[in-house]
Amino acid sequence: MAPISPERLQAIWYAGASAPWWLAPLSLLYRGLRALALAPYRLRLRRPAALPVPVVVVGNLSVGGTGKTPLVIALVEALRARGWAVGVVSRGYGRRSRGVRLVDRASGAAEVGDEPLLIARRTGAPVAVGEDRVAAAGRLLGAVPLDLLVADDGLDHLRLPRCCEIVVVDGQRGHGNGRLLPAGPLRAPLARLRAVDLVVRNGGEAQAGELAMRPRIHGLRPLAGGPVEAPARWQGRRAHVIAGTGNPERVFASVRELGIEALPYPLPDHVDYAAAGVPAFDDGLPCLTTEKDAVKLGGLPGWYALELNGELAPAIIERVEQQVQAAWARLRPARGG
Repeated sequence: MAPISPERLQAIWYAGASAPWWLAPLSLLYRGLRALALAPYRLRLRRPAALPVPVVVVGNLSVGGTGKTPLVIALVEALRARGWAVGVVSRGYGRRSRGVRLVDRASGAAEVGDEPLLIARRTGAPVAVGEDRVAAAGRLLGAVPLDLLVADDGLDHLRLPRCCEIVVVDGQRGHGNGRLLPAGPLRAPLARLRAVDLVVRNGGEAQAGELAMRPRIHGLRPLAGGPVEAPARWQGRRAHVIAGTGNPERVFASVRELGIEALPYPLPDHVDYAAAGVPAFDDGLPCLTTEKDAVKLGGLPGWYALELNGELAPAIIERVEQQVQAAWARLRPARGG
């Protein structure tokens, strides 16, 4: 079995390219191993842990680049604006450390992961990372009083209790060919959608049963410091666009929509710039990158972070808040409140 390049996999998953025969049995193996791992909870031999506050889980079925982090940021900001004290727990994918870590101003992406660091910086909410999300939640709740937790990923981390599950769908790529890894991009079967509370489409037109999130680049922030620049000032300019995300093409397309001539420079998701090196160009053009990349780059002159907001349909916040309030109604008798 010859190895398949990432580009070929993307073509198989999203563009209908032919797949080698051996991907299908590997997908069957993946399905079986996943079912085996979840069986103790499905059969009620194991139960989720108990936590003293409700938990909202935000996840995706497809690997990489659906827009989960912008939704988490938007959701946390909206709930805090309504008076809820919100914390965030995450695995901290791509970090070099192990165990539970609290994210603070001195944290680096290598210690806590790029996405948790971005969430903490953008929202100001307390964030904890850990492979065991329950342990991370306990550590966070022991450090600061909170009303609820938002879990960045963790749909299949069933030891983590939840009052609401949200799945984010890429508005451009959807679910690809609809097959499980590695023959397709799915980490869980599409039937999993029937069990979640909300399906949010990131960009594009929301389908039946979905609600919409609109990604908007609202400014370009110089990494070396200075005022954020309006996208309108960049129309007609050329720039290198460096994107170490699960779906770099989405970033390049968003930059082109601003009227900027993008010179694309894709990198692997969660790229470690300390190990891989920072791209360098000798043409004097500015470099644009994502906020997720920017937290790992420092104050590079001539580089700008694309500040993106996820604009949520009001019904998303309403339904999440209803689920949280219902969960609190169930928790109060157990706590004697």
